[in-house]
Amino acid sequence: MAPTVVCAESQALHQDFCPTSLVFELVPVVSYSLGNNDNNVIFDENDNNNIVEAKKEQSGNENGRKEIAPTGKNMHTPCCLDIKEPEADDELTGNTEAYMKVVLARYTQRWLERTKHRLGYQINMDYNYDDLDRLQRFSFNNCGDPFIEGNYGVHSRDFKVGVLDWFARLWEINKGEYWGYVTSGGTEGNLHGLLVGREMFPDGILYASKESHYSVFKAARMYRMNCVKVETIVSGEIDCVDLKASLLKNKDKPAIMNITIGTTVKGAIDDLDLVIQTLEECGFPRNRFYIHCDGALVGLMLPFLYRAPQITFKKPIDSISVSGHKFVGCPMPCGVQMVRREHINYLSRNVKYVASRDVTIMGSRNGHAPIFLWCALSRIGYNGFKKDVQKCLHNARYLKDRLKEAGVSVMLNRLSNTVVFERPQDEDIIQYWQLSCQGNIAHVVVMPNVTIKKLDTFIGELVEKRSNWLKDGENQPPCVASDIGKENCVCPLHK
Repeated sequence: MAPTVVCAESQALHQDFCPTSLVFELVPVVSYSLGNNDNNVIFDENDNNNIVEAKKEQSGNENGRKEIAPTGKNMHTPCCLDIKEPEADDELTGNTEAYMKVVLARYTQRWLERTKHRLGYQINMDYNYDDLDRLQRFSFNNCGDPFIEGNYGVHSRDFKVGVLDWFARLWEINKGEYWGYVTSGGTEGNLHGLLVGREMFPDGILYASKESHYSVFKAARMYRMNCVKVETIVSGEIDCVDLKASLLKNKDKPAIMNITIGTTVKGAIDDLDLVIQTLEECGFPRNRFYIHCDGALVGLMLPFLYRAPQITFKKPIDSISVSGHKFVGCPMPCGVQMVRREHINYLSRNVKYVASRDVTIMGSRNGHAPIFLWCALSRIGYNGFKKDVQKCLHNARYLKDRLKEAGVSVMLNRLSNTVVFERPQDEDIIQYWQLSCQGNIAHVVVMPNVTIKKLDTFIGELVEKRSNWLKDGENQPPCVASDIGKENCVCPLHK
């Protein structure tokens, strides 16, 4: 049974961060944006009538929606924390330390508040690592190959290999048959997995569904790979009919496949078995294709689901990556990348400087992350993850059913904890609950720390805002049939 852990959002501020005990004159102005009607104005939090800065370039279109800031411009705001040189007598006055404590106190309060209202992103906050605070005195650096003892002695190699062995058991591959390392997150895992594929097949073509994570297409640009974007069905899964047509057009080139185990927006799971069957039907033998599985979130959930399609090295796949800060729950972005050992020599280069091999994307790597992962996996265990997965799927179904009862267009893929629904027309609720939006849809990712109580609060606010927007009869729910299927859309055309 998994031990009880304290959710970070429920922890109170430490007494050392009490702002009232310090001098407030040293604190910089902390600013914020108002909402739908004032997207272009930034206000001082101590005086809402004092306009600090008009932001003509700031987000906000004619519909009041937030837009992405233009590239090539640094969007500085009054809350930017300039670093000031300490005064000559600072060791006596202690002004710098006092200033820093106040700033950290304010930001800690802000971070705690924002953590309580985060539903749109794949972050698990159900953890407590206070017992690891003492590790900050060490500068851990996991440079080089994790399976080779190098010159740098302050590392967490033992913890890293323990974490890798845990995942090897999960994905059914023997210790001597895999190679892997702890990454900075899912993006690095994808970059590494696809790089191995590119090195194996320099003339290969990368195939990825159009709903694959953006890092897949970043990898294609970085590595100058020929990339084919494959269509998806309404659920967000790769369309194997379109994949087959694309493969048949390029039978003379090896195939490098990206399989998404839980798409970012809809939580869709590509059908690995059908993809493998499609490759075989198109005449691609095992030595002419490479399969990388991007399992950032759901890759750690599927193994604990009854009758779920499994991602395992017993199938003809070549690499898998997952994130450690998502379902596991780590306070820093991290992840695990695993590849068949027979492939890794395509990347390996000796480095005399560290008396090891260069086989990873990064050189110096976070040595704290493997320790946090090791502690989390040890505390939770397989049984704990199974309970967490079941809770998340149950709560996701609860959210979906409640939204459907309220007349909201909503979809939930099988085996997914990502609930997709019509985008709220009120930007304030999007900002407050930190919803992730794309076009006319938004989603909530139900993680282990998301309780029924929190979902009830969110549903109540969303339904109230939506009712106010629709009550005069002039507005209608948006059509999202093309996004989530006409059977899930409640616009006037499909109701």
